[in-house]
Amino acid sequence: MEAGGLEWLLVPMQQLVSWGAAGAMVFGGVVPYIPQYRDIRRTQNAEGFSTYVCLVLLVANILRILFWFGRRFESPLLWQSIIMIITMLLMLKLCTEVRVSNELNIKRRSFAAADSKDEEIKAPPKRSYLGMYCTNPFCMKLSSQLHISRFATFCNRF
Repeated sequence: MEAGGLEWLLVPMQQLVSWGAAGAMVFGGVVPYIPQYRDIRRTQNAEGFSTYVCLVLLVANILRILFWFGRRFESPLLWQSIIMIITMLLMLKLCTEVRVSNELNIKRRSFAAADSKDEEIKAPPKRSYLGMYCTNPFCMKLSSQLHISRFATFCNRF
Protein backbone atom coordinates (compact mmCIF):
# COMPACT_ATOMS: atom_id res chain seq x y z
CA MET A 1 0.00 0.00 0.00
CA GLU A 2 2.83 2.40 0.82
CA ALA A 3 4.69 1.67 -2.44
CA GLY A 4 1.62 2.64 -4.44
CA GLY A 5 1.11 5.66 -2.25
CA LEU A 6 4.57 7.08 -2.98
CA GLU A 7 4.32 6.46 -6.70
CA TRP A 8 2.27 9.63 -7.19
CA LEU A 9 5.25 11.58 -5.82
CA LEU A 10 8.05 9.69 -7.58
CA VAL A 11 6.75 10.08 -11.15
CA PRO A 12 6.57 13.90 -11.05
CA MET A 13 9.96 14.03 -9.28
CA GLN A 14 11.54 11.93 -12.05
CA GLN A 15 10.03 14.22 -14.67
CA LEU A 16 11.26 17.28 -12.78
CA VAL A 17 14.80 15.86 -12.58
CA SER A 18 14.66 14.93 -16.27
CA TRP A 19 13.58 18.47 -17.26
CA GLY A 20 16.25 19.96 -15.00
CA ALA A 21 18.96 17.79 -16.55
CA ALA A 22 17.78 18.68 -20.06
CA GLY A 23 17.80 22.38 -19.17
CA ALA A 24 21.31 22.06 -17.74
CA MET A 25 22.46 20.36 -20.95
CA VAL A 26 20.90 23.02 -23.16
CA PHE A 27 22.08 26.10 -21.27
CA GLY A 28 25.15 24.71 -19.50
CA GLY A 29 27.46 25.37 -22.45
CA VAL A 30 26.37 29.01 -22.70
CA VAL A 31 26.79 29.96 -19.04
CA PRO A 32 30.61 30.44 -19.13
CA TYR A 33 30.29 32.95 -21.97
CA ILE A 34 27.95 35.29 -20.07
CA PRO A 35 30.66 36.78 -17.79
CA GLN A 36 33.05 37.03 -20.76
CA TYR A 37 30.46 38.86 -22.82
CA ARG A 38 29.74 41.29 -19.98
CA ASP A 39 33.45 41.86 -19.30
CA ILE A 40 34.25 42.52 -22.98
CA ARG A 41 31.32 44.92 -23.26
CA ARG A 42 32.24 46.72 -20.01
CA THR A 43 35.98 47.10 -20.71
CA GLN A 44 35.71 47.42 -24.51
CA ASN A 45 38.71 45.09 -24.75
CA ALA A 46 38.52 41.71 -26.50
CA GLU A 47 42.26 41.05 -26.42
CA GLY A 48 42.14 37.85 -24.33
CA PHE A 49 39.25 36.24 -26.19
CA SER A 50 40.10 33.86 -29.02
CA THR A 51 37.83 33.95 -32.04
CA TYR A 52 39.29 30.62 -33.12
CA VAL A 53 37.40 28.98 -30.24
CA CYS A 54 34.21 30.44 -31.66
CA LEU A 55 35.10 29.08 -35.08
CA VAL A 56 35.69 25.57 -33.76
CA LEU A 57 32.47 25.59 -31.73
CA LEU A 58 30.47 26.91 -34.69
CA VAL A 59 31.79 24.17 -36.97
CA ALA A 60 31.21 21.45 -34.34
CA ASN A 61 27.64 22.54 -33.63
CA ILE A 62 26.77 22.95 -37.31
CA LEU A 63 28.09 19.44 -37.94
CA ARG A 64 26.02 18.13 -35.01
CA ILE A 65 22.87 19.69 -36.48
CA LEU A 66 23.65 18.21 -39.90
CA PHE A 67 24.20 14.82 -38.24
CA TRP A 68 20.77 15.15 -36.60
CA PHE A 69 19.12 15.13 -40.03
CA GLY A 70 20.73 11.76 -40.81
CA ARG A 71 20.33 10.10 -37.43
CA ARG A 72 17.98 11.60 -34.87
CA PHE A 73 19.20 11.99 -31.30
CA GLU A 74 17.77 13.64 -28.20
CA SER A 75 16.21 17.04 -28.75
CA PRO A 76 18.04 18.75 -25.82
CA LEU A 77 21.33 18.15 -27.67
CA LEU A 78 19.86 19.68 -30.80
CA TRP A 79 18.66 22.72 -28.84
CA GLN A 80 22.07 22.97 -27.19
CA SER A 81 23.68 23.22 -30.63
CA ILE A 82 21.24 25.88 -31.79
CA ILE A 83 21.76 27.98 -28.66
CA MET A 84 25.55 27.58 -28.84
CA ILE A 85 25.54 28.77 -32.47
CA ILE A 86 23.53 31.85 -31.48
CA THR A 87 25.89 32.48 -28.54
CA MET A 88 29.03 32.15 -30.67
CA LEU A 89 27.60 34.51 -33.30
CA LEU A 90 26.83 37.07 -30.58
CA MET A 91 30.35 36.72 -29.16
CA LEU A 92 31.91 37.13 -32.61
CA LYS A 93 29.75 40.18 -33.30
CA LEU A 94 30.79 41.80 -30.01
CA CYS A 95 34.49 40.99 -30.47
CA THR A 96 34.47 42.30 -34.02
CA GLU A 97 32.77 45.55 -32.99
CA VAL A 98 35.17 46.07 -30.07
CA ARG A 99 38.31 45.31 -32.10
CA VAL A 100 37.26 47.54 -34.99
CA SER A 101 36.41 50.43 -32.68
CA ASN A 102 39.73 50.02 -30.82
CA GLU A 103 41.69 50.05 -34.10
CA LEU A 104 39.81 53.15 -35.25
CA ASN A 105 40.55 54.89 -31.93
CA ILE A 106 44.26 54.07 -32.24
CA LYS A 107 44.33 55.43 -35.80
CA ARG A 108 42.48 58.59 -34.74
CA ARG A 109 44.85 59.18 -31.83
CA SER A 110 47.82 58.55 -34.08
CA PHE A 111 46.50 61.00 -36.65
CA ALA A 112 45.73 63.62 -33.98
CA ALA A 113 49.16 63.19 -32.40
CA ALA A 114 50.87 63.66 -35.77
CA ASP A 115 48.90 66.87 -36.35
CA SER A 116 49.65 68.38 -32.96
CA LYS A 117 53.38 67.56 -33.12
CA ASP A 118 53.07 65.67 -29.84
CA GLU A 119 54.57 62.31 -29.24
CA GLU A 120 53.15 59.93 -31.80
CA ILE A 121 51.10 57.00 -30.52
CA LYS A 122 52.23 53.87 -32.25
CA ALA A 123 49.80 51.13 -33.14
CA PRO A 124 50.77 47.64 -32.02
CA PRO A 125 52.49 45.59 -34.72
CA LYS A 126 50.31 43.37 -36.86
CA ARG A 127 50.20 39.72 -35.94
CA SER A 128 51.17 37.01 -38.37
CA TYR A 129 49.21 33.89 -39.18
CA LEU A 130 50.71 32.12 -36.16
CA GLY A 131 49.81 34.96 -33.81
CA MET A 132 53.45 35.96 -33.32
CA TYR A 133 54.89 39.42 -33.78
CA CYS A 134 57.17 39.04 -36.80
CA THR A 135 59.12 42.23 -37.29
CA ASN A 136 62.54 40.66 -37.30
CA PRO A 137 63.81 39.00 -40.54
CA PHE A 138 64.80 35.78 -38.76
CA CYS A 139 61.28 35.37 -37.40
CA MET A 140 59.76 36.00 -40.84
CA LYS A 141 62.04 33.42 -42.44
CA LEU A 142 61.25 30.90 -39.70
CA SER A 143 57.54 31.49 -40.20
CA SER A 144 57.76 30.95 -43.97
CA GLN A 145 59.82 27.78 -43.48
CA LEU A 146 57.21 26.50 -41.05
CA HIS A 147 54.47 27.08 -43.63
CA ILE A 148 56.48 25.28 -46.30
CA SER A 149 57.13 22.29 -44.04
CA ARG A 150 53.44 22.08 -43.10
CA PHE A 151 52.46 22.18 -46.78
CA ALA A 152 54.99 19.45 -47.60
CA THR A 153 53.69 17.28 -44.74
CA PHE A 154 50.13 17.80 -45.95
CA CYS A 155 51.05 16.85 -49.54
CA ASN A 156 52.90 13.70 -48.44
CA ARG A 157 49.74 12.32 -46.85
CA PHE A 158 48.16 11.90 -50.26
